Amino acid sequence: MAIKSYVRDGKKRYDVQVKMRDPKGRQLTMRKRNVSSLADARKVQFELQKKLELKIAGGLKIWTWKDWHTECLRRMSYALKQKTVVNYASLNRWLPKEWLEKRVDLLTKADVHYAIFEHLKDEITENARKNIHRRVLRILEMAVEEGILGKNVAKGIQVKVPEVKQLVLNATEANLLLSQAKERNHPFYPIWTLALLTGMRSGELFALQWKDIDFESDLISVTKQWTSKDGLHSTKSGRNRVVPISEGLKSLLLELRSLGSFSEKLRFGKTKKIITLSDLVLPRLNAWKKGNQAKVIERFCRKHGITSIKFHDLRATFITNLLAQGVSLVTVMSIVGHSDMATTDRYLRLAGVNVKGATSKLSYALPKAQSAKVIPIFRQKSSQSHISW
Repeated sequence: MAIKSYVRDGKKRYDVQVKMRDPKGRQLTMRKRNVSSLADARKVQFELQKKLELKIAGGLKIWTWKDWHTECLRRMSYALKQKTVVNYASLNRWLPKEWLEKRVDLLTKADVHYAIFEHLKDEITENARKNIHRRVLRILEMAVEEGILGKNVAKGIQVKVPEVKQLVLNATEANLLLSQAKERNHPFYPIWTLALLTGMRSGELFALQWKDIDFESDLISVTKQWTSKDGLHSTKSGRNRVVPISEGLKSLLLELRSLGSFSEKLRFGKTKKIITLSDLVLPRLNAWKKGNQAKVIERFCRKHGITSIKFHDLRATFITNLLAQGVSLVTVMSIVGHSDMATTDRYLRLAGVNVKGATSKLSYALPKAQSAKVIPIFRQKSSQSHISW
């Protein structure tokens, strides 16, 4: 039995693990992570020990994959966003049918490998394959935490996914996008402008209210977002952040302020609950509400000779441009809400900040021309048709 402490987000947390052996000598393990206090950890330790004793005595239910998957969905619905639960609910359609009635504790690493790589073969993309593996991994990890499994047999299996090329606009293209949109009075002009000047996500811009904007301190508080499945909820990272308001952005916001605020009744989730959003900064557009903002900007860019980007690429453009202008990695992370430096570092590589000018330091160079005499790089013998090196 063990209780291990660690620090996460500046707060002390505890992991609890209890091990026992059954009559056949097999080691059974139950664990629970991220317990908030030592007192609670000791209570959890006691509860886990009792559960293991019950399991060894044969008092715990034997779970099939189908039953355990259903139970996991029930538990997830209390803690996770509806969109996430829906994604896990669709998992079984990708797994072999024989998994449904198979006992969870009898699944092997070979079973998982077959389901991920051989059962699906070339029917799906590598990204989809990785997502399926990630969901199986989580379902089995919950079984480990419950004491149904001694170890997670999906661990150690890796799905390699080629890095997707991230599209961004250079400064010239970004200026062209905004100037063309303004000249044509495009309805998405203020939305695209805010995305390029703040790096905010589409859902965050959709939920932006005037109360979030402080003109005295020139800061925007980003605390929420809107999605059609979960309605109004916290940002993607779950953390609040502030975005500084530049002079150009302030001018646009004051112009929008003169138009007054917007409001809208929206439906979300499976039950189509209705919520009214008011005091909104940006105009309400049907294409935006229906989730077609990516198609709109792709079409506009293609028409005007600009790199054909999607809406989220405006955020990538904001990040890479800040990094290229010398804004520190830590500052950019704070503005856009990245909690993992590796995420922002990908944009650093995309901006070319770490490699710019490096090839100028090579110790060799092209030979200098002598007396303005032009020497052909390739010489070809008149009597031969091939190049002589």
